[in-house]
Amino acid sequence: MMDRTLLVLGAGGHGKSVAEAALLSGEWQDILFLDDAWPPVSAALDCPVVGKTEFVGEWASKCQGAIAAVGNNSVRQSWVQLIERAGIELVSIIHPRAWVSPSATVGAGTAVMAGAVVGTVSSVGKGAIINCNATVDHDVVMDDFSHLGVGVQLAGGVKVGAAAWLQAGSSCGYNVVVEAGVVHGAGTVLR
Repeated sequence: MMDRTLLVLGAGGHGKSVAEAALLSGEWQDILFLDDAWPPVSAALDCPVVGKTEFVGEWASKCQGAIAAVGNNSVRQSWVQLIERAGIELVSIIHPRAWVSPSATVGAGTAVMAGAVVGTVSSVGKGAIINCNATVDHDVVMDDFSHLGVGVQLAGGVKVGAAAWLQAGSSCGYNVVVEAGVVHGAGTVLR
């Protein structure tokens, strides 16, 4: 089998975590990063940073997939658009120590990190982030570019609107609706 190369847009903390998850999954053997801090930033996680994110099209023939790996929801959305315009397959990365129910759906370009759970009949949109140890219980809907910080807990039936961000340690009770685009600070409890 031929080695598969993943293009990761973003070489910061989240980008390195996504790249590591990709390598640990065994589905990807090589990582190339694009980051706007290039050229001073030339490597991340012992993998090369090969240019700025605007150069994504130049790398289309050298990778088999790409993901936008940055916490900022609007930046992630714009980077996903760059990937799609370049004609590169937008891929999801699921850490091998995460668990996704076979009845759940996870959209393209989503990162599901270590210890995260995506429960029964849940639906996660495009370009979302489910960070370490976050729980998405049964029948949850996460819209495109939504973002769960570390340790966020969503009870059954929660709806998270597009580009909403629940920061670390936040929780939502059953059937809570999180409006699109809102940011709830760390430890927020929504009932």
